[in-house]
Amino acid sequence: MKKILTVVGARPNFMKAAPFLRKLKETSFQSFLVHTGQHYDKMLSDVFFEELDIQKPDFNLNVGSSSHAKQTADIMIGFEKICLNIKPDLIVVIGDINSTMACAIVAKKLNIKVAHLESGLRSNDLNMPEEINRIITDSITDYFFVTEESGVTNLVNEGKNKSDIFFVGNLMIDNLFYGLEKIKNRKSKIKEDYGIVTLHRPSNVDDPKKLDEIISALKEISKEIKLFFSIHPRTKKSITNFKINLGSKISILEPQSYLNFLHLMRDAKVIFTDSGGIQEEATILKIPCYTIRKNTERPITITKGTNRLVGNSKKDIVDTFKINKFSIKNSYEVPLMWDGNSANRISEELEKALQ
Repeated sequence: MKKILTVVGARPNFMKAAPFLRKLKETSFQSFLVHTGQHYDKMLSDVFFEELDIQKPDFNLNVGSSSHAKQTADIMIGFEKICLNIKPDLIVVIGDINSTMACAIVAKKLNIKVAHLESGLRSNDLNMPEEINRIITDSITDYFFVTEESGVTNLVNEGKNKSDIFFVGNLMIDNLFYGLEKIKNRKSKIKEDYGIVTLHRPSNVDDPKKLDEIISALKEISKEIKLFFSIHPRTKKSITNFKINLGSKISILEPQSYLNFLHLMRDAKVIFTDSGGIQEEATILKIPCYTIRKNTERPITITKGTNRLVGNSKKDIVDTFKINKFSIKNSYEVPLMWDGNSANRISEELEKALQ
């Protein structure tokens, strides 16, 4: 029986891993799950396993928060021990966090095959730690599972073998459909129109001037529509330390469980975010999304989805919102293979590859 060791470490990983792990239960593979503990807050970790019917981790490295170098090193040291113990036939890594890169490196040095789910995405911005993680992981990956056509193009341009690239669609959307079914009977308790905000990227929240500029823009927009700010611990700390006033029309929400946040997002009229996954979810939910970044590794959400890049200056954010408000583009179309069946396609390809 072939052994597959799947790695998760942060909130986006859990949502993408969930449909894949549920599918693995139906195969002949022996499945193990490693949680690196990169996200260790209960609302950013434990509750996702409960809500999304994910198997409890077989191993938890509990690395916690630290510098990029120390966190990566701690993950590699702990993960190597697990690999030597389990001797898996394949390591599956997901997305673009430090755990993704660290565990891929360990696997390759032990001559273990690596599959990268959500491979090939590129922002072309090396100031983003996630972009470095994506490039390094894909440089040593054996099997590339791609969410959108730009990922295939990027990998081919980087010299990857087409026979190792599988355009399978988006696990985030598999999970979205799963979650929507779970909350289909929930009614909104909020009677007015509202938007939601998420911010967590260091480039936005670690610099007091940039964060103040973004919050100032959101305060201006909140004069028109009530905003709920689902606040990341990193962002909350910065707002407190920099003494930034959110005004009266922006309400803080502590980190939400996946289903609670999905319920909030499903009924929202607009979204302001710097998250990659939310750009994708907003596209399927058909909600206008204003991404507070200068670039995105998910261009399909702009060309076909509901996403608009607005940068992180007050003028650009406010001006773009005033022009577009709650509309979506005429080019809107559900991206190819974002149909809820990605886990099935991945499982089928892995069964062929590992025969």
